[in-house]
Amino acid sequence: MNIYSAGTETEVESFTLEEILAGIKVNHRLILWNDDVNTFEHVIYCLVKYLDYNPSQAEKIAWTIHNDGKCAVLEGSFTELEVYRKILQQEGLTVSID
Repeated sequence: MNIYSAGTETEVESFTLEEILAGIKVNHRLILWNDDVNTFEHVIYCLVKYLDYNPSQAEKIAWTIHNDGKCAVLEGSFTELEVYRKILQQEGLTVSID
C-alpha cells in the first residue's frame, strides 16, 4: 500500500543569516552612552543604585564612558535589559540595547 498526499504543497519560509542570529542571540548588552548633561556623580549613583556596582567599579565605568563614549554595563536577555534601560532612561541617562 502506498501512502502519499496528492496535491499537498509545503510552504517554505526562509530567513536571512542576520535574522537567524538575532533570534538565537541570548545575551544582549545594555550600553550606557556619554552625554554632556549628566555628572559623574549621577552616573555613579545610578550604577550603584540600580545595577549593584560598588562605587569603585561605577567610577571606573564612568571614566570608560567619558573616554570611549560608551560602555556595556550589563548583559542579559532583551526583556531583562529593557527594564533597566527604562529605569536608567528615567534617571536621564542615555542608554541602548545591543
